[in-house]
Amino acid sequence: MKRGKFLKLLMLFLCLVLPLTGCGKKDDQGGSSQSSDTTGTTEDDKTITIAQAIQLAQEAGEAGTAEKHQVKGIIKQVSKPMYGEMTIEDETGSLFIYGVYSKDEQTRYDAFEDKPVAGDEITLLGKLKMYKGSPEMDRGYMQSFRHVPVDEQIDLSQYAQKTIAEARDIAVDSKVKISGTVAHIVYANGMIPQGFYLVGDNASIYVYDVNISAQVSVGNNVTIAGTKTYWILDSEQSYAEKYGYKGMCQVVADALVSNDKTVNDIDLSWCETKTVKEIINTPVTENITTNIYKVNSLIKKVPGNGFVNYYFNDLDGTTGSYTYTSNNGNDFSWLDQYHGKICTVYLSPINCKSQNGGCIFRFMPVKVVDENFEFDKSNAGEFAIEYYAADQFEETYSADPAMEVVTSVSSELLGFENVTISYTSDNVESVYFETVDNKTIFHANKAGLANVTITATYGNYEAATRKITIIVTNLSDIEYENVAYAINAADDTTVTIKGIVTSGVVNQKGAFYLTDETGIISVKLLNATDIESIYLGNEIVVEGVKDHNKDGATSQVLISSATVVANLYGEHEYSTAAFKSVTFEEFATDMASADNQTTSAYILKGKLVQVTSKQGSYTNITYYLYNEDGTESYQFYSGSASQYAFIDEYLDQVLTLEIAICNWNGKGNKLCLISIVTDSGKILNRTNF
Repeated sequence: MKRGKFLKLLMLFLCLVLPLTGCGKKDDQGGSSQSSDTTGTTEDDKTITIAQAIQLAQEAGEAGTAEKHQVKGIIKQVSKPMYGEMTIEDETGSLFIYGVYSKDEQTRYDAFEDKPVAGDEITLLGKLKMYKGSPEMDRGYMQSFRHVPVDEQIDLSQYAQKTIAEARDIAVDSKVKISGTVAHIVYANGMIPQGFYLVGDNASIYVYDVNISAQVSVGNNVTIAGTKTYWILDSEQSYAEKYGYKGMCQVVADALVSNDKTVNDIDLSWCETKTVKEIINTPVTENITTNIYKVNSLIKKVPGNGFVNYYFNDLDGTTGSYTYTSNNGNDFSWLDQYHGKICTVYLSPINCKSQNGGCIFRFMPVKVVDENFEFDKSNAGEFAIEYYAADQFEETYSADPAMEVVTSVSSELLGFENVTISYTSDNVESVYFETVDNKTIFHANKAGLANVTITATYGNYEAATRKITIIVTNLSDIEYENVAYAINAADDTTVTIKGIVTSGVVNQKGAFYLTDETGIISVKLLNATDIESIYLGNEIVVEGVKDHNKDGATSQVLISSATVVANLYGEHEYSTAAFKSVTFEEFATDMASADNQTTSAYILKGKLVQVTSKQGSYTNITYYLYNEDGTESYQFYSGSASQYAFIDEYLDQVLTLEIAICNWNGKGNKLCLISIVTDSGKILNRTNF
């Protein structure tokens, strides 16, 4: 017999009678359902528990084990789908896997045709080590895996089949099963999918789960079993509760029941048409988050220091909000092509940023279509009333504002000029308009009710009109206290205070100082945008809650959740009777005091100094108050250098200053500049005004 023929027969015999490694059937990634060796040892015989793997890693330290070890477990989470970074667990513990490759060590996880996912059973072979005090498998080579059926992961009978619309309104913690089309993926930090919009049955909702989000693509038809919740960032819970915001409407996915893994058309024809302004002005108490609306919006890219914000503004170019991002805006670079354009946008208020001053909707663009928008000029009159004329007026006046009103509106963005605005009142005893030097002045006079008709005309188009109701009241009908009363009131006491709007507060939206002869206190409006209706020097009555901005006896004292009860207008000079005229040394004593000084204001001499430092590519600019000889200093509280840029021309000079002590972040006393006193008058801090 020839030697070659003999060897072929011998090999055939060995494959038939001996369980040689490699004769088993492999899956697409090089794993096998049952691998073996020449001694008859099965895969399970070679597998150690996770507890044993952890012990080996601890013994090997950062150098790692010399040999590979085999571990089997259920995938708890795939944290980085590109690399197959995951955590597996068994009954003895859990183990971090730095990355997963095929059995032949040639293919990385992201190239697998059939990927093991959370809930699947997997067997990995790799070296074990400690990394920064935690055990891990440095690189796991997949020996086999098994997709664990959904009914082995959860009890599907506990999940009620619901439409997406029904799921939106169902009680918190209800278990639901919903079906729809994946319309948009939302990314966590590091561009890791963390959730997605699901649309169907003329509704939308956000589905959250890092593991399941990595398994779906836009256009997939899927069925999800999950739990209905509302999400709010932990640090914003108290603010959200204050304003009645329930949180982001979502379903936390427990299992991916099915996925057709095909790209289907996404039906957004059902989306309600709204303006950005209408969305922004919707009370946060309404359950609109993760709804999708069809809007015409001006898209703006606004670069920052190491980040980019993308804004979706209304057709006035200013009313709007920004995208919700965990990646410094990198997840929205696809919007760059639309910068400066008015587009059709399928826009969702995904959640609210909740702060002491209120809750602000943040947006998620689901789809953008550039349809070469052209404004219909026949709507110019209605547009001028909606965005410029009607918003000038308050519902109630307790004094005469003697306010100049808009009489002409033009928009370069929309391509029209000179929409003419006129006003008439049906009760001129209470409300009337007069013309002075070609300006139209609005007056509130005697107590009463007046209907004001606003008329806007443009070219030969039909005039647009709108009627608004204005009530004039008597200040004598309002009961109020002085500033000292608010300072001395117990926390959580509702107070009504009259005073003069003194200066802005840096790094606090909708905030200002209110002063009378008895004291000074910071005020933060419930709706930050309401500050647009008041000016420095106005005499106003505010109602709000005596509060501390942070937990702790030395944090900022303020009137929070404030509303303007009455604006008596005027350009009044605020009283400094309660201000302390001190030397720098006396001021330093109060700065070091354990007592709360955040309702104190001072008049003293000092220097304003700008200090610049470098942190890598980032330039940090901070402003300080120094004594005259430059030996002692205190920092001004701010969020960015631009907030104090108005003092740059007064730097490094000995000046008379009005200063307030503040502690907005609860980390210690800092400064807020009220004014710079010069021979020609005061240079006021106009932040927020």
